[in-house]
Amino acid sequence: MEICIVGTGYVGLVTGACLAEIGHRVVCVDDDREKIATLKRGELPIFEPGLDNLVTRNRGAGRLSFTADLKEGIEAATVIFICVGTPPLEDGDADLSAVEQVARRIGELSSAYKLVVEKSTVPVQTGMWIEKTLKVYGGGVNERFDVASNPEFLREGSAVEDFLHPDRIVVGVEHPRAERLLRELYEPILHRAFTCPIHSKCEKVRPVPFLVTDIKSAELIKHASNSFLATKISFMNSVADLCELVGADVELVAEGMGLDRRIGRAFLNAGLGFGGFCFPKDLQAFVKIAEKCGYDFGLLREVDRINQARIAQAIKKLKDQLWILKEKVVGVWGLAFKPDTDDVRYSPALALINRLLAEGVAVKAYDPKAMERALQQLPSLVCCQNPYEVASGADALVVATEWKEFANLDLTRVKSLMRRPLILDGRNLFDRQKMKAMGFEYLAIGR
Repeated sequence: MEICIVGTGYVGLVTGACLAEIGHRVVCVDDDREKIATLKRGELPIFEPGLDNLVTRNRGAGRLSFTADLKEGIEAATVIFICVGTPPLEDGDADLSAVEQVARRIGELSSAYKLVVEKSTVPVQTGMWIEKTLKVYGGGVNERFDVASNPEFLREGSAVEDFLHPDRIVVGVEHPRAERLLRELYEPILHRAFTCPIHSKCEKVRPVPFLVTDIKSAELIKHASNSFLATKISFMNSVADLCELVGADVELVAEGMGLDRRIGRAFLNAGLGFGGFCFPKDLQAFVKIAEKCGYDFGLLREVDRINQARIAQAIKKLKDQLWILKEKVVGVWGLAFKPDTDDVRYSPALALINRLLAEGVAVKAYDPKAMERALQQLPSLVCCQNPYEVASGADALVVATEWKEFANLDLTRVKSLMRRPLILDGRNLFDRQKMKAMGFEYLAIGR
């Protein structure tokens, strides 16, 4: 099939590369000409494991191309995915101006039938507005367009695998023609009829569930899913606070809870809280959506409040040990909001560093992939060549992102380099008994 992807951020670029990988011809469009030039040179503007190989291979095979010209992108396409950003406004609502602009231009430029698919995370009823916009700017001809919702469930750091081996594919449609096209589009993934680029010996297990709903339900599924996962995290952080008060271990509590199949172990990790561009933004947007409809989603307001408080609690832990923070040296391991990505948007690590700097702390930091992006937000941040340089002369170390690299460090060397062997393990990365046996002053979360 001929596909157009509008927007080359995390979602757009992964979607385009993966659809090309399963055999479609894909044109990715972005109005950022510098980004398009970067992609045409064979370079990626983001780090995502496995994505560079997919882009290189499919560009070479002629199945994937990039352009800044929307007309060129949609001309031959039957299916157009809208993958533009929907950043939060000051009141927490989603900014849909880019979605509206793309829908308007598609209406103006299209002369043949198009299936327009919202892939960006958008509030419920956005599909209705896209349909109206296409009709108004497409000359009032409804038959030329179908609109569908196809929410993404990609985790940064494993987005390629998540796209090609999803738990489910959700499509919201109002017309059988749209359902038929999307089934055809995803056929290789639904029945795993392609060579897996992630695992050389990928077992062909059961077909992927393909859930067909109305558009509004599909739009709600995305926000409800992310908000539920955020709720699990904040719930476990609250349990961690209780564990500290009574002398229990949150890791053991999470293990016991996770063995219940109704609960599961995923997202029961206590720590500095969730970050990234999706969870904080989608949580606030879902609250705003409910508010507009006359419902006060108090549960999610509390989830957000608990998450916002995590950094203040971490600062308190450091103050309780260091007494005075001013002019102390604190090293931070990790800047990305999670491992295996260079994304620092809404990163708890950066929020922590900002608070430390405000206290007059000298901060040193290291991250395997995210230092360049972190420096764009914190130009004065002192970034080091490796984790050992961060530890040198530090009064305390904070584990802010659970990169595997940190778990495999020579801790004896780390201890010898520090001025005071105090570690605040904000991700419960290390074994508590081992750290104490080695002579570290070890602070964890809920342990």
